[in-house]
Amino acid sequence: MTTPSIRRIAWLGTALVLAGCGKPASVKPSAPHPLPPSPLIAKGAPGRHGGRFVIAATSSPKTFNPLFALDSESDSIVRLLFGSLVNLDCTTQQPGPGLAESWSVAPDQKTWTFKLRAGVHWSDGAPLTADDVVFTWNDIMSNPGFNHVTYDLFRIGGKAFAVSKVDDLTVRVVTPEVFAPFVEFFGGVPILPKHVLEDAVRAKVFPVAYGINSKPNRIVGCGPYRLKEFRLRQFTLLERNPEYWVTDRQGSRLPCIDEVMFNVHRGPGTEGGFFLNGQSDVCDAVRTQLYAQYKQASAGGAFQLVELGVGAERDFLWFNQNTGTSAEGKPIVNPGKLKWFRNKKFRQAFSCAIDRDRLVREVYGGRAQAASGFISTENQKWNNPNIPHYDFDLGRARALLAEIGIQDRNDDGVMEDADGNPVEVRCYSNAGNPLRERAAVMIQENLKKLGIRLVCLSLPYQTLVERINVTFDYECALMGLGGGGGDPGAQMNVLRSSEELHQWFPFQKAPSTDWEARIDSLMDAQMRTLDFAQRKKCFDEVQVILAEELPMIYTVAPLAAAAIRPDIENLRPAVLSPYPITWNLEELYFKKQ
Repeated sequence: MTTPSIRRIAWLGTALVLAGCGKPASVKPSAPHPLPPSPLIAKGAPGRHGGRFVIAATSSPKTFNPLFALDSESDSIVRLLFGSLVNLDCTTQQPGPGLAESWSVAPDQKTWTFKLRAGVHWSDGAPLTADDVVFTWNDIMSNPGFNHVTYDLFRIGGKAFAVSKVDDLTVRVVTPEVFAPFVEFFGGVPILPKHVLEDAVRAKVFPVAYGINSKPNRIVGCGPYRLKEFRLRQFTLLERNPEYWVTDRQGSRLPCIDEVMFNVHRGPGTEGGFFLNGQSDVCDAVRTQLYAQYKQASAGGAFQLVELGVGAERDFLWFNQNTGTSAEGKPIVNPGKLKWFRNKKFRQAFSCAIDRDRLVREVYGGRAQAASGFISTENQKWNNPNIPHYDFDLGRARALLAEIGIQDRNDDGVMEDADGNPVEVRCYSNAGNPLRERAAVMIQENLKKLGIRLVCLSLPYQTLVERINVTFDYECALMGLGGGGGDPGAQMNVLRSSEELHQWFPFQKAPSTDWEARIDSLMDAQMRTLDFAQRKKCFDEVQVILAEELPMIYTVAPLAAAAIRPDIENLRPAVLSPYPITWNLEELYFKKQ
């Protein structure tokens, strides 16, 4: 739920003609330029070149423009077409050199200097220089008409980052205040070619540049691959970029695999089904309900089943704590129930009533881990293991409820509050998710033993999102949370009280509780220092507050697994990446043709 919603933009046919517009692409040289004097050297072992790697896609991409690739189909392709100043090693979560071979920060911790890698060329043969970096930031990223998603992220106090050219290979960036995740966030933005896109920006048609109607040679990037052929609702074919600036340890230019094809599913079936049928070479996410089938099928050596451990996604339920009123002036939440929902002992009691170990066994078949905190062992760098726990304990749940005047007053097995109202909560979840539907029923059974009636209701996903994010017409919801990246800065949209994804009470003009105000303060503080120990101390406290206040009552974190054909080498699995075994696709190779 931290992933931005997909934005579809309709443009007039005359604008579509300009897709990918700008100065004509440079004439491709008969042979690629020599490697840069200091190419980036990949960590993977040297491998053989050749072959085509096939990935199953649910649909065609909507764009090849990285700023508008907000759907998974577009993103999975765009990530291979472009490069950034900094590369993130997804296995270690550590940033390293990319298009910039080095960087430094001044004593003020706000002035950054990037030294670009000399001799790097775009896929059309044009040189990549500081002008491209400045253009990407000053003309595109800083334009709210072009950058709908991260425009505010790269502004502090209403002020933008100041990006300037020092010389052809040096860029200086000054941030208004210290910005802790600068290297990962700023450095990870795809750099775009000025010589191709300058006219589109000037004509204000950049949003349709690099559209799916563009000719392949108009999609100029600096990633490991370039577009070779696109057929709507059929396939997208990429070929290795002959100008790529990364080599293996023996000095051989990457990528190893010649072509990557994204085949669109035709007919019934899923990505997993297509993989099992031999129609694709990888399945980056094996669904929990299909794991046993994959396990059995992999026994004969048809493919590798890669165990990734605890995943970044987790299910949780939360109560609507919104104190506002509807358009008609009525309370958004029934005042009597709102009193329960905003009492942390009520939330703690709910947590103590959930048998997470049973969920793991009976719903997930052991393919999950009981979850108690905001993040867990999947993020070793930032996880705080010393948080309070409110695990399954019906006796403790009854005691907590009694402290706030909720108890079974007439021995009829039903809990009532101090005003005699029976405790009943309507809990919504999204239809079509069998694991979550079963989990909801099991939680309902747990709460019935406590004397609380949980009414479970399923709605289509978009309908439920409308209730949660727009009308706020719900009491309780059971959903999942995933994505957002490893750095605490990526969680601001959930943790800050003023943000949209502060699910239990979004868009607060001022924090509605002291503990939310404290989280706001801590999250701001950790963003304003480059000292990891200080950041970790702040975020550790945030995790303690969340585990004690329980605005989000976590249930389980599913175990993650992926599958890939058996003759692929250089796998470096990374559970925190949305592409856990293909995030380093440029290094992968076939052991034999």
